[in-house]
Amino acid sequence: MLTDELVDLSRLQFAVTAMYHFLFVPLTLGLAFILVIMESCYVLTGRQVYKDMTQFWGKLFGINFALGVTTGITLEFQFGTNWAYYSHYMGDIFGAPLAIEGLMAFFLESTFIGLFFFGWDRLSKQKHLLVTFLMAFGSNLSALWILIANGWMQDPVGSEFSYVTMRMELTDFWAVVFNPTAQAKFVHTVSAGYVTASVFVLAISSWYLLKGRDLDFAKRSFRIAAAFGFASACSVIVLGDESGYTVTESQQTKLAAMEGMWETHPAPAPFTLFALPDDATRSNQYAVEIPWAMGIIGTRSLDKEIPGIKEIEAENRQRIASGVEAVKALEILRSKAAEPAAKEAALPVFEAHKADLGFGLLLKKYVSDMNQVTPELIARAAADTIPKVAPMFWAFRLMVGLGFAFFALFALALYYSLKDKFTEKTWLLRWAVWFIPMPWIACELGWFVAEYGRQPWTVYGVLPTHLSVSSLTPASLYGSLAGFVGFYTLLLIVEMYLMIKFARLGPASLGTGRYGDLSFAGQASTVPPGSPATRHPSDL
Repeated sequence: MLTDELVDLSRLQFAVTAMYHFLFVPLTLGLAFILVIMESCYVLTGRQVYKDMTQFWGKLFGINFALGVTTGITLEFQFGTNWAYYSHYMGDIFGAPLAIEGLMAFFLESTFIGLFFFGWDRLSKQKHLLVTFLMAFGSNLSALWILIANGWMQDPVGSEFSYVTMRMELTDFWAVVFNPTAQAKFVHTVSAGYVTASVFVLAISSWYLLKGRDLDFAKRSFRIAAAFGFASACSVIVLGDESGYTVTESQQTKLAAMEGMWETHPAPAPFTLFALPDDATRSNQYAVEIPWAMGIIGTRSLDKEIPGIKEIEAENRQRIASGVEAVKALEILRSKAAEPAAKEAALPVFEAHKADLGFGLLLKKYVSDMNQVTPELIARAAADTIPKVAPMFWAFRLMVGLGFAFFALFALALYYSLKDKFTEKTWLLRWAVWFIPMPWIACELGWFVAEYGRQPWTVYGVLPTHLSVSSLTPASLYGSLAGFVGFYTLLLIVEMYLMIKFARLGPASLGTGRYGDLSFAGQASTVPPGSPATRHPSDL
């Protein structure tokens, strides 16, 4: 049996590399489509300022994309190095969407990003706009296939375990592709990326406005970010609700932990707005609840119950006991020493309990011989199926709170943009600037809820995490973990340095001049407002 240290280190290494990688992904997803909007304005109007906007924000996009690719490649290698048994057990299903992502999406994205940067003088306006759209489409298509793979880990549809090959085998490819869990995760994740990019553009544009520089450029960028961000924030809220509904259907344990639902409430269940969950006493202190809200959100009904943690754990005890029979039968079927008659008798037993095989495998953490299983060990394994509630409860609420804060920010930014008064609202501009790290925090919290809430499974209900790891030494994992943290931190420092450097330079880094410099108080600078020196040649 593998040590807890090895499993924990393998999980930590993957979590660290994944969370570093996802610092780059949301901006790539969202900024690509903002570039499409900006270049569309250039093609429709012919105004040079929109071309400059596309090229300037495209430069920041390129920096982020390059470093994001660097951090993402190692994640796929880790499935072979750190999670070898997982790769063997699930490779038929999990490998397919990742292969398609590499062949279809990543090559598309990488090809057109080159044309985006080097095709300005070689392609017509319309053809270059098509390139920009295909670059954005490729980025989001890449996310789709990755999230299809992750969605299957959350809800393993379209597959079945074969005792002959000792692997999960694909039975319905389209069930995997159109898995409701995967589709809900995709639309929610890309919408979060759109919000991230919108905050990024809004914040930097606000900084220019507060500094009284590049005014025409900043105003137009601000307006586009406000409109796109408002639509994206609405999508995040609506699609987040849909994502929560799919969790209710496929991962009731995760939902119960997110909501701190220790007991099964009569339908419709209340939503806990605030509480202090206590895992030791299995209760909530100082709970503030909204009646009926969780039942309506989680089940779309008034009469369907949402099971609480205690009920789920009791059900899991039964499934683990059933899983023990599946494991025993499987061992007979796989034994070379077993008589044909014994195998023939074991097969119907295995088929009857096969759905609970993963729950029986949870006990492999404690015993190697299923004949040594006791009720105490079953209870212990059942307790393992419940993630710690307090981290899930608060991570989810902080994420949701930030989602509504983004909605408020973009709603006000869009309102004052339509009124053409946003340059006067210094409090709004400062809010945007100081809020720039918040979308990344919200995205990381979302992934924490999704992945931590799935434990103790790598594939929910099918393969326990402790059986998925490679046979490595803790010393090797400590060394590689330190290397990854050091290298990724260096990449993050490079990213922030380059982003800050070019953001400070602004559109002047393109060599096309500045777009008007005024003190924010409205007093004239050395160049009077409206004079030719403050206007772009295309505006004359």
